[in-house]
Order: sequence, then structure tokens, then C-alpha cells
Amino acid sequence: MQLAQSRKRALLAINYYNAETLKGVLLAASTLNAPVILQLTRSSIEYLGLDPALQMGRTALVHYGVKGWIHLDHGDSVDLARRCLDAGFDSVMIDASEKPFDDNIRTTAEVVRIAEPYHANVEAELGYVAKLGQSKKKNGFTRPGEAKRFTDSTGVDALAIAIGTSHGFYREEPKIDLERLAAIRAAVPVPLVLHGASGVPSGQLRTAIREGICKINIATEVKNTFMKTLKTSLSQTEEIDLRKVFPPAVEAVRDLVIEKYKTIILQP
Repeated sequence: MQLAQSRKRALLAINYYNAETLKGVLLAASTLNAPVILQLTRSSIEYLGLDPALQMGRTALVHYGVKGWIHLDHGDSVDLARRCLDAGFDSVMIDASEKPFDDNIRTTAEVVRIAEPYHANVEAELGYVAKLGQSKKKNGFTRPGEAKRFTDSTGVDALAIAIGTSHGFYREEPKIDLERLAAIRAAVPVPLVLHGASGVPSGQLRTAIREGICKINIATEVKNTFMKTLKTSLSQTEEIDLRKVFPPAVEAVRDLVIEKYKTIILQP
């Protein structure tokens, strides 16, 4: 991520939920010979099982010949971060952004300390990036001065910032606060992460990358694309063989991710 940021480039970080969404993501990355960060949330870990989810990702990366890493997305506790590090994750996110500022610092610093012997990357979040079901009207943008104090105090490796995006679907086109992004980039040395990129126009994302974002998270669009395609397929057939009804949804995820790479990451 540091190399990407210095070159004004970014890595795609994409969530997977089952074997099919994982396959779609890696078919795209393999087609374009592009690296990828594969992400798992607590919900996906609880659904798949920690070790099966991790090994599924590791094995698939080798199978498809893709350079990639396994990352805990929105880890909500020190214990979960520790379990993922013990299992062999390359990177973990500790999301204590909804706690008071000083508590966020303490929690993040603890995870940074725990991760050090594993030589693992730690990401944190500062500011309010609305999660699914939360109000998107609340204003809690990241402040450059607080970002500097936060990174200096925690030693965190990457920082997810609030500059106008949110998780889930948008009712109207989001607008990234590029002036704030530039100020944060000038204030802190660590790589910057943009959550809630699903649905953000490609042009805004490319500009954000040029201004310092070097990790772009995509999740909602993967789930939406897979499920909408699957529902359409099921409505048109009586087929019960999942090996026949899943492939169109896998291909739709592949096409979505290829588009993201081509319009966001691989553009000059």
C-alpha cells in the first residue's frame, strides 16, 4: 500500500462470502493479472468458519495464480483480531471508530502491539462511515489534526477515513470531500483507505486515489450482483443442480470486478 500510494495507485480490497463470490473475484484478478486483498468480516467468518474461510481464500489464490492477501474487515473486538492473527491472516482491521476518540486510540494501539510479532498489517478507522442500517445524514468526517494524533499515538499501518462515503446503497450520488482528503494526506504518513466505495462514480474514486487513497473497499456491489443474478436465473428455471444455476452469478461477479479494475485501478 505504501508503494501504491507513492505511485498514486491503489489496491482493490474485495469481500467474499462463499466459494462462488471468491471464484468470481479471483477469475477477474487472474484475467487482468492484478493483485487483490481478499476480505472477511465477522459475519462471513461465523458463516464459513474461521479456518475454512481462511484456507478457502489461500487455496484459491494459489489455484488462480493471483497475488493477494487475506484481511479481516471491520474487526469489532481485540479478541477477533487476535484469533485472525493466530490463524494466519496477513492483515486485520480493528474498527473502534464508534468509541470515544481516546478509547479508539487505546483499542487500536493494543491490536498494533498484538500484531507486531506476526508482522501483520493493522488498519483502523477514524470518523463516521455509516454502516448498513445507520443514518447516512450524521456528520462525522475525519479531522486532519485528529488523524495525525491518532496515527502518532497508535502506530497503526493504515487508516480508513470518513470523507463522504458510507456502507451499503446510496440514495443519491455521494461526493467525496477531496479538500479534506488532501489535508489528511498532508497530515499523516500512513496509507489511507476508502470504505463504502460500492456505488461511488469511478471518476471520483480515481481522483481520490490521486489524492492519497491507496486501498479501495468493495463489498455491497459483490453481494448485490451475485444475488440479483441468481434470483433472475432461479425465476427462469426449475433446475435444482446448484452447479448449473450458480455459474451465471459467478460470471456476473467476475464481470463486475473486471470493470472495477479497468475503470478505477488500471486507468492512468
